[in-house]
Amino acid sequence: MTEPIEDLIHRVVTRREFARLAATGLVAGGTTIGVAEHLTRDPRTLASQPRRPAPTPAQLAWQRDELALVLHFGVNTFTDREWGDGREDPSIFAPSALDAMQWARTARDSGFKSLVLTAKHHDGFCLWPTATTTHSVAASPWRNGRGDVVREFVDACRSTGLRAGLYLSPWDRNHPTYGDSPRYNDVYVAQLTELLTNYGPVAEVWFDGANGEGPNGKRQLYDWPRIWRTVRRLQPEAVIFSDAGPDVRWCGNERGVAGDPNWSTIDSAAVPYPGADGPGIADALQHGDPAGAVWRPAEVDVSIRPGWFYHPVQDADVRTVDDLVDLYFTSVGRNGKLLLNVPPTRDGLIHPVDAARLAGFRDARSRLFGEDLTRGVRRETAPNGALELAMPRPVTVALARLGEDIEHGQRVSRFAVEGADASGVWRTLATGTTIGYARLLRFAPASLTRLRVRIDETIGGPASLSARFFAG
Repeated sequence: MTEPIEDLIHRVVTRREFARLAATGLVAGGTTIGVAEHLTRDPRTLASQPRRPAPTPAQLAWQRDELALVLHFGVNTFTDREWGDGREDPSIFAPSALDAMQWARTARDSGFKSLVLTAKHHDGFCLWPTATTTHSVAASPWRNGRGDVVREFVDACRSTGLRAGLYLSPWDRNHPTYGDSPRYNDVYVAQLTELLTNYGPVAEVWFDGANGEGPNGKRQLYDWPRIWRTVRRLQPEAVIFSDAGPDVRWCGNERGVAGDPNWSTIDSAAVPYPGADGPGIADALQHGDPAGAVWRPAEVDVSIRPGWFYHPVQDADVRTVDDLVDLYFTSVGRNGKLLLNVPPTRDGLIHPVDAARLAGFRDARSRLFGEDLTRGVRRETAPNGALELAMPRPVTVALARLGEDIEHGQRVSRFAVEGADASGVWRTLATGTTIGYARLLRFAPASLTRLRVRIDETIGGPASLSARFFAG
């Protein structure tokens, strides 16, 4: 029996609550959801698929960015809260030195390729002078009420060669129409239309399924098909992110950890709408589906601080460089894209500690991946895509970066990396499941003269692989 939509509305949870429940195994009715279903699918059946799903040009460009920053900024920055209640006085929004160029330069100089701004969070305060509400920067003293954070943000992105993205919270704890579903949907689409028509190209439009009560105590039924059609019509080159995509999916947690395995394909019915809860959803978000008919890769979000908005008390709790490197391996290194939150301060600047950690993160990546020890080495390729390399001299290897040609889909479901020294005896350095866009592998340093990537299982035909090896 189909569950009435009215009941579904009241079962929707916020992404943060969903992540908490998933971590405790409660989102599937009290039992932990595992990966057994995906790991036990018969690879011989899947191998017969005539054609694998593949990314659109926009999805491919999104994944090749690898690194993006998200900036949580708004009235919560000034109230020292994570979630506002919609009753904040706009006059509290008064950044004394807001500099969007500093945000963009910090991101660019640290190797990030795109930025996402919280144009509106759950409190309903809009960072642009919208015609849909008085709860916006236009009612604040910042720039004498004539400021526009979104404008300064997108201009800074373009000046520095970064791709701009925008988050527009569907939950609005301020707007009086929230909970009157048809009326608020009109308001929300109007806000979305302003953002997608007045600020030039937008590379990513970011949604979640947050659905708490509004100022009238009611919950809202979002018209997601209409919302997504609006994005497609106004920004056809943008990718749309949400739990349910349709272009990019959430990884299922806010710890910066993609699933293993992690398929970029998914069953589109597994997560029916943003904020949906139920059996199998946590598994689908974390791992995708090797038999999925839709290409919907995972975005892996996490904050550089314990909170998502800036809190002065957390200045001593910024993630270390080593921690950021670990996040790179558990996100980009597991076929995802890292979306790292770096919240501006009350001055409107990225804090010096955060900026220094980002610069250190860049330097650490350069040290790790600066010299490909196998560059220029001839590669022998087996019919199934496996690779073997004979080194001209012994090299000490401790790190591998593998990648599939995902323009033609994702195929590898089980592999091993092996090495041999002058004795000619092969030994296993690392094993894994999926590869996809990128798979990063660390292992004990070894002096080797030959290297190979063994492909033990593929789906839908042979893979096309790249492999690079580093000293680590």
